Amino acid sequence: MKKYFVTVMAALMATMMLNAQDEVQPYFSVDQLPDLIKCLPAPPAFDSPEFANDMMRFAWGKQQRLDPERAEIAKRDAVWSYEALLAEFDVPFGLHMSPENTPEIWKLMVTSMTTTDAMRVAPKAYYHRQRPFERFQDKMLTDEEAELTGEGSYPSGHTMRGWTAALLLAEVNPAAADTIFARGWMYGESRVIVGAHWQSDVDASRVAASIAVCALHGSPEFREQMAKAQEEYREKTGQSSNIAEVVPSTLATSSQAYRLDGIQATEDTRGIIIKDGKKILKN
Repeated sequence: MKKYFVTVMAALMATMMLNAQDEVQPYFSVDQLPDLIKCLPAPPAFDSPEFANDMMRFAWGKQQRLDPERAEIAKRDAVWSYEALLAEFDVPFGLHMSPENTPEIWKLMVTSMTTTDAMRVAPKAYYHRQRPFERFQDKMLTDEEAELTGEGSYPSGHTMRGWTAALLLAEVNPAAADTIFARGWMYGESRVIVGAHWQSDVDASRVAASIAVCALHGSPEFREQMAKAQEEYREKTGQSSNIAEVVPSTLATSSQAYRLDGIQATEDTRGIIIKDGKKILKN
C-alpha cells in the first residue's frame, strides 16, 4: 500500500512540474536519475540524538526570527520560483540573471533544476515526515501552514534547489565560489528559520543536490549548455576572472557595498561584503 501511495504521489507531482515547465526539456527523466530513497539515510527517529539536534536547531531558528533583516531574507527564500531564487544569487554571482540578459545561463539553470527537482518527490512521499510546525502546532514565519500541512518534509525541496543552484553557478563563475556557496548555505538555513524543515532535512538535501549535479554531468546536453553558460559569462564580464570586473553596474558603485544576501551594507556590517566589485572580509 505504501509503495502504491509513493508511486501515485510521485506521478501526480511529476505531472504538475511537467505542466509548469512544459517548454523545458529535462536532461534526464526521473527514472534515469539516482533514487534518493536508496542514496540517503532515513530521517532521524524521534528518540535519537540526531532528532535532539533537530529540536535545538528548531529553537535556534525561532531565535533568528527576532532579527528583522534575517527574517525578511528567510521569507524571500521561501518563494518557490526560479526567478526569485536566482535573484538572490545575483550579487554573490556577480551578474544579473534573466532570460533576456543571460539566456544561456538562464537555460542552464532552469533546465538543470527542472531535471533535478523531480528527485525529491519519491522520498517525500515515502517518508512523509512531519514538519516542525506540525509537530509543535506552531505558527510559521511565512504563514504557509495550510499549504504545507500533510506534505512530507524530508528532504527539503527549497534547500535542494538552492544548493543545486549554488553548485552550478560556482562552476560557471569559480572566482566567486566562496560567496555563492555562502549564500546557498544561508538559503538552506532559511528553511529552518521559517519552521518548514528540520535541520536534518536541510543537511540531507545538500547531499541530494550534490548527487543530482553529479548526475547532470553525465548528460552531453548538460555539458554543452554549461560550456555555453561559461562562455556567456566570460563575454558579459570581459573574459576576466577578477571579481572586481564582474559585478554589474546596477549592483556596484564606488559608494555602495552589499552583503551576500543583496542588502546594502553599513559601517556596522561584519563578514564578507562586496564593495566596488571586490570581495572584502570585515571583522
